[in-house]
Parts: sequence; C-alpha cells; structure tokens
Amino acid sequence: MPGDTQNITRLNQAGKEFILIATAHVSKHSAEQVKEVIELERPDSVCIELDEQRYQTIVEGNKWQDTDIFKIIKEKKATLLLANLVFSSFQKRIAKQFGINAGQEMIQGIDSAKEIGANLVLADRNIQITFSRIWHSVGFWGKIKLMMEIILSIFADESITEEELEELKSQDMLNSILNDFTKSFPKLKIPLIDERDQYLAQKIKEAPGQKVVAVLGAAHVPGIKEEIKKEHDLGVLTRVPAKSKTTKIIGWSVPALIIVLIVYTFIANPSAGAQQTLSWVLWTGCLAALGTALAFGHPFSILTAFVVAPITTLHPLIAAGWFAGLTQAYIRRPSVRDFENLAEDIFSLKGFWNNKVTRILLIVTLANVGGSVGTLIGGADVIRLFIENL
Repeated sequence: MPGDTQNITRLNQAGKEFILIATAHVSKHSAEQVKEVIELERPDSVCIELDEQRYQTIVEGNKWQDTDIFKIIKEKKATLLLANLVFSSFQKRIAKQFGINAGQEMIQGIDSAKEIGANLVLADRNIQITFSRIWHSVGFWGKIKLMMEIILSIFADESITEEELEELKSQDMLNSILNDFTKSFPKLKIPLIDERDQYLAQKIKEAPGQKVVAVLGAAHVPGIKEEIKKEHDLGVLTRVPAKSKTTKIIGWSVPALIIVLIVYTFIANPSAGAQQTLSWVLWTGCLAALGTALAFGHPFSILTAFVVAPITTLHPLIAAGWFAGLTQAYIRRPSVRDFENLAEDIFSLKGFWNNKVTRILLIVTLANVGGSVGTLIGGADVIRLFIENL
C-alpha cells in the first residue's frame, strides 16, 4: 500500500476486495494518490464517480459549439444546464487557483485503468436524473430558494488554501460541511448524497473481478462503506419521479380558480373585475420582466416576458422564461465563439453576464422565478378583491 493511507479504505466482502480512495475533486494530491494506488494494487476493475455524460465530456472535451440552445430551452433543460455550469464553475475556479484540472483524479483513474488493462466502470448515476430527483424533492419554495442560491453563488469569489482543501477529506470536516449544507436544504441530502451512495455502492459491488479500486468524492465514502453491505435496486434509484396527482390537481386548479374568480367578479362588478385583471397582469408581467431585466435581457426579451407571463402563469406546462429565452436566443443568437469560450467564461461573474449562452440561461431562470413570485402576489390580490366585492 502507498505510504499515505489516510484517505484509503479497504473492505472485504463476498470474496472480493474493495479499495475506496476518498478524493477532493480539485486536489493535486488526490490525483497523485489515485495513480499510485492503481499502479501498486493493479485491480481487476477501476470504478470512477462519473456517469456516461460526464465521462464523454472528459474524453471528447466540451463540444459546446455543437449545443443547440433552442433545443435546450424547448426541452426545459435551461435551468438544469445553468445549475450544472454554476457548480462546475466553482470547482474550476478552485482548480485554477492550484493550477490543476477540475476532476483530475477522475481523469487519472481513467488513464491508470487503461494503462494496467483494468475494466473501467462508470459508477455514478446520470446527473440529469440526480437533478430531476433533487428538483422533485424541494417543493415550490425550495425551488425558488435553490435557484436564488445558485444564482447568488455566481457572485462568490471562493479562495481556499491547499491545507483547507485536504481537510475536506477528513471525516469530521465532511460531517460538519454536510450538516451546514442540509440546514438550508435538508431534503437535498437524500437525492444528492444518500441515493448516490446506494447507487455507487451497488455499481462498485457489481464491478468485474476480485479486486476493485473506486475513485470517489470524499463525501460518499462513509455512506458507501455502509451501503455496500446491502442490495440496492438500480431501477428504483434511476426512476425519474412523476408528478403526483395532488401536484397536478393543484397545478391546474389554482389557475382555474384565478380565472373563475376574475370572471365571477367581472359579472358581479365589472370595475372590480377589471381591477383584478390589471393586478394579475401587472404582478406577473412586471416581475417576469424584472427577472429578465436583471439578467440584462434585450428590451424585446423583457417585453416578451411581460406580455406572456400573465398567460403562461395560468398554464402549468408553459413558462414565461422559455419565451423570453427563445426571444433572446433569436435576437442575440450565440456564436460558436460563445460556446467555445463557455468553459472559461463561467469562471467569473463578468463572463457569466457577457457570454450569450449563460445570458440566455439566466434570462430563462430569472424570468421564471419572477413569474412564479408574481403568481403568488397577483393571485393573493385577485382573491382579496374578490372577497372585498362579495
């Protein structure tokens, strides 16, 4: 074994040996340790904490110029892509500080597995499934809060010492970080950590051969040590939750209620009904337009958000941000250069705002957040005016 065994865990189960390497995703030492362990142990399989999508990104490079921004918006993946870019920008900023590549330990795991002829196992769950399950678990206000946290994190200028980075791999520090994180979003821990611990453990356990090395983010090692003793259904863990009947009923009944209240008030008191309509239009339209303006959208994108928000907020399957984003993409279509510069531009707040791709993603997200808040305030005002005119 290598001299430094602090971040290495050995497990023996059912006649197989598992060697778990706890890494920090932006640590030069982690990459060196991965290389050392694999070369010394020469396992039958090397498991890495990547899914097929992230693996292809590493192997083939970020082919951003092939991205169809219109398709992303139409498939409702703009917010997902924005969140992914923000999370990766944090890692890349720290990695750049230490002059290494983010995820270097995973790249090293891939290279070392090839060098010794070991089976390479992509052991992590698809990132889109993870984000979908996170999104499903946080509820309406959680979604608003989570998106604001993600957007505000763009303003952060993180800088830590390498000693602090290595401390992230200690058990006590990990628990402390996890506890702080789940105070804001307690439900996030289940899909983000617990479920992936189960998925990773099952994939590691099913890896071919008698000796398996697993390259893992340190946060997952404690959970995997326990979960690897159990059997897990990968089909259940990769299922994208469908909206519950209650959610669907609420999604359609609230807009229907707003429409009924406005129509009834119009019949009983046309002046009050007009006031209700104006209130709904102004709250939903202005706040969706404000979100678009905060992302420095084109004036036509801001106008689009204002015009469509009063209508889209009454339909659960469409959103103002999609129309504002499509308008922005049409008027300020991203160039190949914007996609090629994306990996660098996400390092800074200026880059996020100047790059046409991230500008569009911010417009979609902030317009939708504004429209959602406008729906709550406008809906409350519609109910108030209805009650006052009974």
